Amino acid sequence: MDRCIVLVDAGYLLGAAASLLAGEPSRSRITVDHTALIQGLRERAESDTQQPLLRIYWFDGAPDRVPQPEHRRLRVMPRVTVRLGALTRSDGRWAQKGVDAAMHAELTELARNRACSDVVLVTGDGDLLPGMMAAKEHGVAVHLWAVQAADGDYNQSEDLVAEADERRVLDRAWITKAVRAKEHTGVCAPQPAPRPEIAAILSAPLPEAALAAATERPAPQPQHPAADAGQNGAEERVPAPKGVPTPKDLAALRAPGTQAAQQPASATLRWSSDKGWVDRPTAEPPEAASMPTLAQLTTAEQRWADREEDITTVGGDPFEVGQVFARRWVERLGDQGHLQKLSGMYPRIPHRVDGELLRYAARFGLLAHKDDQIDERDRYAIRAGFWKEIGVRTGVEHAPVGE
Repeated sequence: MDRCIVLVDAGYLLGAAASLLAGEPSRSRITVDHTALIQGLRERAESDTQQPLLRIYWFDGAPDRVPQPEHRRLRVMPRVTVRLGALTRSDGRWAQKGVDAAMHAELTELARNRACSDVVLVTGDGDLLPGMMAAKEHGVAVHLWAVQAADGDYNQSEDLVAEADERRVLDRAWITKAVRAKEHTGVCAPQPAPRPEIAAILSAPLPEAALAAATERPAPQPQHPAADAGQNGAEERVPAPKGVPTPKDLAALRAPGTQAAQQPASATLRWSSDKGWVDRPTAEPPEAASMPTLAQLTTAEQRWADREEDITTVGGDPFEVGQVFARRWVERLGDQGHLQKLSGMYPRIPHRVDGELLRYAARFGLLAHKDDQIDERDRYAIRAGFWKEIGVRTGVEHAPVGE
């Protein structure tokens, strides 16, 4: 077949680009215009091989092989196929598993089936040498592309370079058409751009009641050394007094037969943020329980259309995910009075709706892969996106908490 195929090792391409532009191989140091990058790869491949493009295979790693937002954008582009290996963390560093094996299998299968006349490999890993040799034996011309190395460092296997039929270098001028270095912030991973909506949720002040409780809290009394010693003479650890009850503490207050059960039933949960504590009753207002979930408002046809939109349109940015969820919820809400009730609960989303929102966000690979929880910053962004869309739909700008 007189056509070309491009196999891209994303870890090599983007890692080498980060080294070239930002001075270190961390992909968090660069921003990538994937549309421009794919278009650049296609044009360069067709120019170098003088053959029309059949397909670009994008090989990358992802935690638990769950597609990340960039993979979701890539896999719906024309002529692009995404293949994911595992991404594991060891000794504080991320490492890809299975990507090289997948590239090797794809390369040999394409060559064996004579699916193309030319293959472009964007990689530096010598593990692909057997696959490259097998492809050549099947009559496929192999083009090896390198990313211009930073500070003269060699970033490709010499065996690959020696075995390739043709070799080209993607220089800085070509790379910068689609890749930019982020501004240096003095930390390894630059902080994302601040959003006023997230700042509003984080600006909850410390209530006067909590301040008073903290002020009146008695200092712990020193214990006699003899009282702190166990039978074996080891010192027992005395737990620090708690000023704010946790959900576990509140459960203990209701436990029958305990001294804590005699305590007043007016204890409250306090929601934490980096600005302080926000008092909230243990029981939600009655109107919260009556609010329907998105699942209850969605028909089977709408569920299919939602999935189609998620796959083909929604990139997976946490803020965007919150907006999409809120848009669907509002559009399908029959009783618009629920919106006014919801606005009065700002910035807290009713538990049933909030749980459904976070489960929806988990589809987009937003789990931090530590105890299968969504990262705290992403949770704030998801909820801020939700409230932003609610504000647009109701015409109500939600002021920062405490104003």
